[in-house]
Amino acid sequence: MRIRGLFPGRRALAAAVLSAVLLFLAYPPFSLVAPAFAALVPFIWMLEEAAGTEGSGGIEARRGQGGTPARGYAGSPAGAGWVEVLRLGYWFGVLANGLVLYWLVVALWHFTPLSLAGYLAAVLVVLAPGWLVLALGFVLVRRRTGLPAWLVFPLLWTALEWVAGHLGDLAFPWLGLGTSLTRVPTLVQFADLGGARGVTLWLALVNALVYVALARRSWRPVALAAATGVAALAYGVWRERTVVLRPVATVAVLQPNVGFRDKWEAEKKDSLIAALLRQTEDAERLPGVGLIAWPEAAIPLFFTDSSSSRFYFDPQAMRWDARVRAEVARLGTPVLAGGLDLEFSADGRAYDYFNAAFLFDSAGSRFLQPSYRKKYLVPIVERVPLLPPRWFGDLRWFGGYSRGDRFPVYRIAEGGFGVLICYESIFEDLARGYRRDGADFLVNITNDSWFGRTVGPYQHAAHLVMRAIETRMGVARAANTGISQFVDPLGRVSGSTPLMVERIEAAPVLTSSLVTPYVRLGDWVAALALAGTAALLLAASIRKRSQGAAR
Repeated sequence: MRIRGLFPGRRALAAAVLSAVLLFLAYPPFSLVAPAFAALVPFIWMLEEAAGTEGSGGIEARRGQGGTPARGYAGSPAGAGWVEVLRLGYWFGVLANGLVLYWLVVALWHFTPLSLAGYLAAVLVVLAPGWLVLALGFVLVRRRTGLPAWLVFPLLWTALEWVAGHLGDLAFPWLGLGTSLTRVPTLVQFADLGGARGVTLWLALVNALVYVALARRSWRPVALAAATGVAALAYGVWRERTVVLRPVATVAVLQPNVGFRDKWEAEKKDSLIAALLRQTEDAERLPGVGLIAWPEAAIPLFFTDSSSSRFYFDPQAMRWDARVRAEVARLGTPVLAGGLDLEFSADGRAYDYFNAAFLFDSAGSRFLQPSYRKKYLVPIVERVPLLPPRWFGDLRWFGGYSRGDRFPVYRIAEGGFGVLICYESIFEDLARGYRRDGADFLVNITNDSWFGRTVGPYQHAAHLVMRAIETRMGVARAANTGISQFVDPLGRVSGSTPLMVERIEAAPVLTSSLVTPYVRLGDWVAALALAGTAALLLAASIRKRSQGAAR
């Protein structure tokens, strides 16, 4: 096969580049609002041409005036062949994900010189095929049923977004479409009804309506899209005026600004723990502080529970543990510390290790409440997909982490909180579960030093706006090199720190007494999209059989 045959036509590639650029500008740190409502229009346009139904609300648009077949994709009256549809969807996915997630090369470089290979694998093998499947489904349904693009596309897109977050070890639902509007939280207050997925469904619908308006040269679809925007804005303004906020606890977040290599160098470890304790003492002096949060893996050694200690003894870890407990007891303020947890089997011959968080209470004990163990692990870096983690036990800090299965709501004097480690902030079910279990606020601890000064830290932090609105809980975020910040239950961000500086930020974390419909009902929009997608594919199948019988 010629190399040229691997790519769609120039026009389709140009449209893919345009969609990729618009998506890149819609997401943080740029967060331009207008591109979020039009970024997918070039993609929809190419799909419609491939289906041979461009500009239509149904299958009849395949015929021009007087019943003459209209010219579709590549001049074909029947649209594109299936191979061309495959190329179209795949390369849109490659270019869009490749540009938005370029920072993966930087992040993975710190783990392996094969970072480019890891980045290409993520984009080419994991993410882009989802767009390919969407393209096939869209063209199939449009050709066989004639159902309008503004109905078909939002359902398929939202279902695809849900699937991306439910692929087991390969799950990577980074930046759902709804996250593009986190800079204007007033517009997305209705996430307390349908979650971030509800915002995604709305944006996909608006993109489809904009396409229909341009293709038909009609103002009515734009008017409908504008009406939905006015409704979203009106709901947001009403919600911001009626949700009653109250302070629950003053939290100090530490940003020690430790380099990604420094914490693993043996000669620097003692000085690093000393610097953290110094910051902790400074934070305790701030007015009203009831909790101090350290970032992810701030203590780069294994801690164990009392039952495992008979199998494991590391003098340095024991010394650090005793030092932290003594300092916290002296200060009298609880500390949430990111570290590594270790658990042995009953006979002590095997063990699992976890990316974890430990709560040292005001008396300095970390045994009265269990450690939190990270559930959602970063593919490759923390867990190699589809392979037993113990195969990688000898590779230091790589690929062999076990998945946590306990989700304690930590209790301090002022209230209860749940913990999200690193990119668990993008998985909405954790925050929803904490709220159902009685949490008043969330603490996100992370280490974004791997991202450098790319757009990665800004994209990462944006997810917490959606988690706060969905649950109507405030969030405190402690990031090793930034961005540390606070988010209130209305999605408003405060106290954001710059990157690559040492900093302590303290502020009251706000909460509300609301248990939102989204928390009560779960991700019902995703269920609707999945059911709708299944119905569309079934209708297409039935239509195919009936056409065959007629022939």
